Amino acid sequence: MLIPGIKYSFTARVWQCQSINGPGWHFVSLPEDYSVEIRSNLGNLEQGWGRMKAKAQINQSIWDTSIWFDTKKGVYLLALNALIRKKENINLNDELEISVWL
Repeated sequence: MLIPGIKYSFTARVWQCQSINGPGWHFVSLPEDYSVEIRSNLGNLEQGWGRMKAKAQINQSIWDTSIWFDTKKGVYLLALNALIRKKENINLNDELEISVWL
């Protein structure tokens, strides 16, 4: 399948954001060098809260999503929703091969 846009492929570990209500969202962080490049060249595409529309792929799953710029970490984050985690059997601390198109 050909997906238009700029493709970034990388390996990242799944981590979980803690909330006051208990376990929170699962994420992967885009590499710092990709994040700097994206923000420098495509930052004008960001919408509210540093959100940028994207398409992501893990294994056979491809979905429409967004990445968010985390000012504390200085990188973009990709949230992994429960449907994708279940479908691809993704667990906390798993190392994943990911592609993101912007």
